[in-house]
Amino acid sequence: MVKRVLLAAPRGYCAGVERAVETVERALAQYGPPVYVRKQIVHNSHVVDELSARGAVFVASVEDVPPDGLLVFSAHGVAPAVRVGAAARSLRTIDATCPLVTKVHAEAKRYAAEGYTVVLVGHAGHEEVEGTMGEAPEAIVLVQSVDDAERLEVEDPQRIAYVTQTTLSVDETREIVAVLNRRFPRLRGPEKEDICYATTNRQRAVKELLEHVQLLLVIGSANSSNSQRLVEVARAGGVAAHLIERDRELDERWLRGVETVGLTSGASAPELLVEGVCDWFRARGVTEIRELSPAQENVFFRLPAELRRPAA
Repeated sequence: MVKRVLLAAPRGYCAGVERAVETVERALAQYGPPVYVRKQIVHNSHVVDELSARGAVFVASVEDVPPDGLLVFSAHGVAPAVRVGAAARSLRTIDATCPLVTKVHAEAKRYAAEGYTVVLVGHAGHEEVEGTMGEAPEAIVLVQSVDDAERLEVEDPQRIAYVTQTTLSVDETREIVAVLNRRFPRLRGPEKEDICYATTNRQRAVKELLEHVQLLLVIGSANSSNSQRLVEVARAGGVAAHLIERDRELDERWLRGVETVGLTSGASAPELLVEGVCDWFRARGVTEIRELSPAQENVFFRLPAELRRPAA
């Protein structure tokens, strides 16, 4: 029988997600609907549904936006070709790319311009990876695993650099980079790691929970990379873990023999979903619900320039 729920801190929204969601909200308020958004603004179905109800229209491609429409680029960033396509259709655009993703784009572009083969550590098919690779597709090679790093062959081993997706497993990425450093002693990399502060902090908070809980619940959508990584961190630490969108996906069979449940949420999951899960446990008699180690993040990103100017 569950006696307590321990909350990880920090959890939930990061500064980049807050900025992206507020960008769509402000655009709707300032320009009125419809406001088109390329792909999901952040990887959370609840957020997408809420914004859709307010007039946001999520599209797969710039081709799906009528000429002169207002288009927001998601927090995950886009390849330069997408911007060219938007300009060709005379679309008005607002860029909600997370500044930490923009940093990775700039690094990849700079290394490629200097004649380096650029290794991008990341997951194939993720929108952030597609955007980064689009900065210099002829120079960037994707590495997804330690095995990929061991097999990697490049034209000039003396001129190789790496960047990473911002939402990876900290431990797994460290292993991959260690292999690259061993195989390519001249490897260059970012002065400050590309994995974002929020991803790192949420994984650290989960690790702190593991010795106190028998089960970890992670609130997040299936396509949320940072949420998936939290599940992997728990399982790697020997604790059962499940990814859920919201309280109605809870399965009471998971709770058999469990006294203490850990609860966290990915960087694109709003806190109200955490409250919903807490209420689910309260309705079943659990009265001890608290943060294990309270922690705060104070990172803030300004809104895109287009929204800091008065509407025309």
